[in-house]
Amino acid sequence: MSQVEKQLADTKAQIESEIPDDISVTDVKYEGPELVVYTRHPKEFAQDGDLVRQLASKLRKRITIRPHPDVLSEPSEAEAKIQEIIPDDAGVADLDFHEDTGEVVIEAEKPGMVIGRRGSTLREITQEVGWTPEVVRTPPIESSTVSNVRNFLKQEREERRDILERVGRTIHREEMADEQWVRITTLGCCREVGRASFILNTAETRILVDCGDKPGAEGEVPYLQVPEALGAGAQNIDAVVLTHAHLDHSALIPLLFKYGYDGPIYCTEPTRDLMGLLTLDYLDVASKEGRTPPYESAQVREAIKHTIPLEYGDVTDIAPDMKLTFHNAGHILGSAVSHFHIGDGLYNVAFSGDIHYDDTRLFNGAVNDFPRVETLVMESTYGGRNDYQTDQEDSEEKLVDVINETYEDDGKVLIPAFAVGRSQEIMMVLEEAMRNDKIPEMPVHLDGMIWEATAIHTTYPEYLRDELRDRIFHEDENPFLADQFNHIDGGEDERREVADGGPCIILSTSGMMTGGPIMSWLRHLGTEEQSKLTFVGYQAQGTLGRRIQNGWEEIPVQDPRNKSRDSTITLRMGVETVDGFSGHADRQGLENFVKTMNPRPEKVLCVHGDERSVQDFSSALYHDYNMRTFAPKNLETFRFK
Repeated sequence: MSQVEKQLADTKAQIESEIPDDISVTDVKYEGPELVVYTRHPKEFAQDGDLVRQLASKLRKRITIRPHPDVLSEPSEAEAKIQEIIPDDAGVADLDFHEDTGEVVIEAEKPGMVIGRRGSTLREITQEVGWTPEVVRTPPIESSTVSNVRNFLKQEREERRDILERVGRTIHREEMADEQWVRITTLGCCREVGRASFILNTAETRILVDCGDKPGAEGEVPYLQVPEALGAGAQNIDAVVLTHAHLDHSALIPLLFKYGYDGPIYCTEPTRDLMGLLTLDYLDVASKEGRTPPYESAQVREAIKHTIPLEYGDVTDIAPDMKLTFHNAGHILGSAVSHFHIGDGLYNVAFSGDIHYDDTRLFNGAVNDFPRVETLVMESTYGGRNDYQTDQEDSEEKLVDVINETYEDDGKVLIPAFAVGRSQEIMMVLEEAMRNDKIPEMPVHLDGMIWEATAIHTTYPEYLRDELRDRIFHEDENPFLADQFNHIDGGEDERREVADGGPCIILSTSGMMTGGPIMSWLRHLGTEEQSKLTFVGYQAQGTLGRRIQNGWEEIPVQDPRNKSRDSTITLRMGVETVDGFSGHADRQGLENFVKTMNPRPEKVLCVHGDERSVQDFSSALYHDYNMRTFAPKNLETFRFK
């Protein structure tokens, strides 16, 4: 008997000793970080709402109860009873029964009504039919990404269970190492913005945190070839943790599977879906621009198949000596500050990912309250001593002024925007400004992936700010469904029609003007003096967006009829930069995040910023708060303990 099998046998015996004699346990398995308990008495487990909570507390594990196949009622009979139990207003769209696990997936417009107060309706369902209900939301805006991901995971359900069982055995394996130490190796995003990637390892475990590309710098990828990373073989990485879906953090996650990685990816559920959307688009853009993509769509599917979604606040075992907890980072949908508790109180490390400290229209501000943190790996994008952003209210007023001036000149406002986060923030501002007559009603055209990303936002309202979440729950108040928003999906003909039409606002990817439909809009509108190109987000060094901000006027654009022939236009449209909409905290926000941390870390590694920003920020934290700070270069290793 292996150590894991003995552990499972001991756990089964302990559970049996804790539960009433009339409840049986037929099997106990690990599936990823969860302990799955199979029973012929699911109804009895459901009747006692505290029983599972008490077991989870005693065993210090996440527990799922599943019925033994013998005790399941027929799906047709179960469906009728479930429909009787769930209120009609819940808007149940589909019931999907999985006899291998005894689960029924319930898709509904209002999942809260299916769950009931403290899970009361879910327990009632199990008591009546024996099946274990799992609830998913019907997207208010149809999302091909969400639909494709759900269908794919359903199709791969059997293989995914095998993956989860294998991962579970790895997590709960016997610790072999005698030594105790913690190291962080920087593989990217040090004294630069982009290609975020780190190795966090102990004598027992090796974790890769993020694996992104560098905007505007083709070929500059994380240093994955070093022995600490893939140089020792992809199979030596125990797990990947993805803080959020932006490509400078996620673009090369699928590449790991090309090199033989076969382990889990931990992220939030919206990050999983957005990663799929953005990485597939990454491949598409590379192909259209004549570049050889670093991986294929099959590897994106592998990444999705290996993802284990976690919710904010759930403490989760990811290795024999490591627990992971995600907290809201306030940056984009599903973005997470990742807190690692290592060993039995040995050491604690938090990776900020990208953060926004204050509340925005979309998200609550970043969480910085942890049980313990000795070392913080902290983003410093706006860490320079003069990197103070305009107050959001002032920024919104400036954007309103730009739109009104351009409208009066009979022009169009062209806004390059990231599909995820920035676009939805601007949509909220525009919807409210038109509703309150601050700007005239006019079409707002959404090009690129913006509409699809917006649909994903509406699928996961629980990750949004409370007030916005409540508006999305009421379909007639959902701001993303306002009449003025128009999804551009007809390609060049539709763009040309918009360009030839009257005043309007156009939000288009890519946000840093490194490719995508924004280049087509430049070709159509770039020579119009009455129109304005308006930047609302960070433009990285080396990108076309930064060059235009610095005064470039001769702009290279590709001829869509002859992609091998480049041409240039002379930019005559006005150029405006409206600060304050960034998904990143500014210098004050970064300082406040560290200043108000509870507890405050002993050491801070300042990363994800240009050289001046990280050095300024590192120096300020050292002088103001008397903590050990570093502005590391790529390929440095820090040993703790």
